[in-house]
Amino acid sequence: MLFHSSLRKELSRSFGATLVVLITIVMTMMLIRTLGLASKGSVNPSDVMLVMAYTVLGYMPTILSLSLFVAIVGTLSRMYRDSEMVIWFSSGRGLVDFVQPLFRFAWPVLLMIAVLALVGWPWANSQTQGMRAQYERRGDLERIAPGEFRESAGRNRVFFIDKDTPDAATATNVFISSIERNLQIITSARSGRLESVGDTRYLMLSNGQRLERSLDEKTLKISEFDTYGTKVGSDVAASTDATPLRARPTLKLVMEPSPPNLGELAWRIGLLFAGINFVLLALTLSNVNPRVGRSANLLLALFAFVVYFNLLNLGQNWIGSGRVGMGAFMLALHGGILLLAGLWLLKRHNNWGLRLRRPAASPRTQVTRA
Repeated sequence: MLFHSSLRKELSRSFGATLVVLITIVMTMMLIRTLGLASKGSVNPSDVMLVMAYTVLGYMPTILSLSLFVAIVGTLSRMYRDSEMVIWFSSGRGLVDFVQPLFRFAWPVLLMIAVLALVGWPWANSQTQGMRAQYERRGDLERIAPGEFRESAGRNRVFFIDKDTPDAATATNVFISSIERNLQIITSARSGRLESVGDTRYLMLSNGQRLERSLDEKTLKISEFDTYGTKVGSDVAASTDATPLRARPTLKLVMEPSPPNLGELAWRIGLLFAGINFVLLALTLSNVNPRVGRSANLLLALFAFVVYFNLLNLGQNWIGSGRVGMGAFMLALHGGILLLAGLWLLKRHNNWGLRLRRPAASPRTQVTRA
């Protein structure tokens, strides 16, 4: 049918262009952010592109929802501006008749949003978290840069080295500051090397000095050594369940219905419901006066998108803190938006309006006027 095919063809072009632009913007922002994390030592510099790809994949449900919303609003606004909607209305098509072709175009996008929100989002975050955790657990001499003060993996020591040797296991001009057993310990040495004893790695220092200062009694102890060993490496205690909420599989959230898990689950499922509501909202928000530019329409649509997603994030926090139930919030937010969009669509389709009837003139007034 000409009506369906022409509408879907134009929506495809608009959706593709919008998706490319948004992905480019998000990738640029994520590249800057990931480079900042790499400069702070939180991400391996060699894994910057991989971390950025996982991050963009995690945000793809939001990008797809916004692309679909903007594509529908932009396409229908252009049809209003070029008087194409008037032609379709004159041929017997109403605004409700646009619902079927819009959803026939949008259902693959909505299916992709559901898959990415329920599967892709936790998988991408778990991959990123695993890469960052693995980089955090690397050796202390491997995690610091020459000429810079850096914390150890356990955040309880500060290292400074002047690494002039090509071997990653050795260093020169080593400085270590730590607080242990209510003592501030400062150790300096001309050189140091890593040695493994079982599963534990030690930093063997040579030709150095050790200073111990009590934090309570203000006592000071200075000693010199030819060889001294200190434990380094992975001193971070492995947490039994330190997986962030965003990295937990959806099935685990369902099997363990705690308030934080339900909040994350409501956010993931809400992305699909939001995508469905965006199709109806775009149809109702696309009405534009041909004599006026469509920029105001797009700004209103973007404002509605921002408000909707802020409410979605707010609901996740409320459900996670136990202030409101998952079912009640989802029914109030998504059901309320769906009802509002449906009533607004019917109002515009049937040209409903508020008309105040003027009171009938009294007989005396009619005679006087005669």
